[in-house]
Amino acid sequence: MPLPKLPVRPATILEAPAKAPAYRPSPRKAEPAIVHPAIADEQETLAAQPVQTVSTSTAAPAGGRKPATARTHAAPAAVPENASAAPAAKARQHAQGTIPAAAADAAPVAKAAPPATAPGAPAVPVTPAAVPVQAAPSAVTPSTTRSRRRGRHVADEPRKLFVLDTNVLLHDPSSLFRFQEHDVYLPMMTLEELDHHKKGMSEVARNARQVSRSLDAMMDVTADITQGMALNALGNKDASGKLLIQTTSMEGALPPSLPVAKADNQILGVLKALQDSRPEQPVVLVSKDVNMRLKARALGLNAEDYFNDQVLEDSDLLYTGLLQLPENFWNKHGKDIESWQQGGTTYYRVHGPLCSQFTVNQFVFLDGALPLHARVKEVSGKTAVLATLRDHSHGKNNVWGITARNREQNFALNLLMDPDCDFVSLLGQAGTGKTLLALAAGLAQVLETKRYTEIIMTRITVPVGDDIGFLPGTEEEKMQPWMGALDDNLEVLHSTSGTNGGDWNQNATLDLIRSHIKVKSLNFMRGRTFLNKYLIIDEAQNLTPKQMKTLVTRAGPGTKVVCLGNIAQIDTPYLTEGSSGLTYVVDRFKGWPHAGHITLQRGERSRLADYAGDVL
Repeated sequence: MPLPKLPVRPATILEAPAKAPAYRPSPRKAEPAIVHPAIADEQETLAAQPVQTVSTSTAAPAGGRKPATARTHAAPAAVPENASAAPAAKARQHAQGTIPAAAADAAPVAKAAPPATAPGAPAVPVTPAAVPVQAAPSAVTPSTTRSRRRGRHVADEPRKLFVLDTNVLLHDPSSLFRFQEHDVYLPMMTLEELDHHKKGMSEVARNARQVSRSLDAMMDVTADITQGMALNALGNKDASGKLLIQTTSMEGALPPSLPVAKADNQILGVLKALQDSRPEQPVVLVSKDVNMRLKARALGLNAEDYFNDQVLEDSDLLYTGLLQLPENFWNKHGKDIESWQQGGTTYYRVHGPLCSQFTVNQFVFLDGALPLHARVKEVSGKTAVLATLRDHSHGKNNVWGITARNREQNFALNLLMDPDCDFVSLLGQAGTGKTLLALAAGLAQVLETKRYTEIIMTRITVPVGDDIGFLPGTEEEKMQPWMGALDDNLEVLHSTSGTNGGDWNQNATLDLIRSHIKVKSLNFMRGRTFLNKYLIIDEAQNLTPKQMKTLVTRAGPGTKVVCLGNIAQIDTPYLTEGSSGLTYVVDRFKGWPHAGHITLQRGERSRLADYAGDVL
């Protein structure tokens, strides 16, 4: 390590002993000190201040000699640039010998060169490793603040420029404000495609109009849009970047095989031109179109998917609604247990470390000598209240003739039949009985207990194959081809209801059931309020989070909402397992006392369907 710089003005000569002890470096490696720029700027000013006189003890040599005491008159100008100033109080304590040497070595200081050993040798300025210098208060280095660290991070990584594809704005109209401190760029072709999609009553048209209104509001408060518009101008505090819109013609060099008349290729040309004109700033394309991202990467351009709307990165981490207890659960949680009965239900208050991991309305089960199937009612630290369940696998507890065939179906029926549970979500693969259980619970509570007035069933009309075109008839007649699952399950429920009296009586019963079931289209749900209804949302995995919010907020007093779906069967374009509306509501309603969720595990449709689901 080079010697520290000599002072500009001659300092007081060091009064060293006849033979100075050999230098012994500190056993702890000193961390690099942080020097505030004010030290370098004020060195000349500090040199003119009165000289501080301190005495200190050097480290004991290896041979066991007594430490020699040196007195020095060190000028502040002799402080090396890579040394940090110690507080004045600690310097005085060190000089008085009240701080141990080990504690003094813990401070981040610079290593000093060994002093001269020959008598009469020229004086060498002593570094802060040997003599702590009492710096002026104005020269003390402040601790690194969070804002300074953030500023240094921004300086190391410049702002990115995200070029948005049209499908990102149509998928999430608030995506303009989801890029934090980075800048957002909209090509002119993106605005042109927004104009093409603004007409209609679909969700895409509404999103296009919302984006246009946001852009218009930002332009009203911006004097010169060529310099960029502040993304936080409308009150979005999380967005601190700028919004740039293409105002001039930009043509990037693209291969001749890409036709210029295509909208995607024009956006790629703008992206190429921006990357060539801004070499100091990373330019990234954000698109939900996989082929668009592939073409961009093939041209050497940066491209990413839009991840901000994803609730989970891995669908395996989705909340299942049930938890298997360890075998030693009663050994660790059976002490000081309390139990009582209320309304035919037995409650247990248990204490233990596992209780803090429980979630309200989560089902816990334990198989073995002391089995337990219960539902978590309350959680408070390491204390939880568990409630026993009604066994719907027994024939006397059947629901409209349906009994639970496995543990998860029993948990689901307990949620569906609970009047205090306003929102229920059921996930599972094909054949697990989601629709059948929901319809059976709905019919039992509409026709038997009269808890609800009618059943309303809806689903999004996204075809698996090609569209069959326009359908004639009323709203319910148009929705009838999409409700084949409803007819199939009603046939099963009607056959298990035990109706006697021939075909005439069976047909009358089926007509009575159908009169209490209304099929509604998703496109006409805005503005509706359902009172005392049993609302079933089938194929909910094809809904976006915004569409799911629109449906769930239709519920009025006394209404129960049941969401059914399989996130492995998503047919909506640009929708994934992590961004599905069904995943969104499962994650957001987790832990609410009036909501429950169960993931059905085992298929019960037929052995052929179960085997096909496993091997195909």
